[in-house]
Amino acid sequence: MQKQDLEDKRIFARFPVEFPARFLCPSTCKEGYCEAQDISAKGVGIMTHEALSPNSSIELWLHVPDKGDSLYTRGEIVWSERLEPNRYKAGINLDKADLMGMSRVLRTI
Repeated sequence: MQKQDLEDKRIFARFPVEFPARFLCPSTCKEGYCEAQDISAKGVGIMTHEALSPNSSIELWLHVPDKGDSLYTRGEIVWSERLEPNRYKAGINLDKADLMGMSRVLRTI
């Protein structure tokens, strides 16, 4: 599935953000740090230093700058692309729409 096709299917608007985050891919035991670049109630765009495998599950802990706990969410990696050596962008489709979590995010932007 092409990245352009996915943009046309979005229900919720995405908002640009710059949040540090931590990720875990349970199927590959890959974990690391990333940056959330954009977010909606049903999806997150992240930047990482390593490639992530599309169609894999992922858990994310977003460090929302509101002095609260990290926002935990999980979903599926829909696409991943290499931008340059050691720099990748990936699109995550969240398992469920998190409107309460989204309200925390919106208060910070």
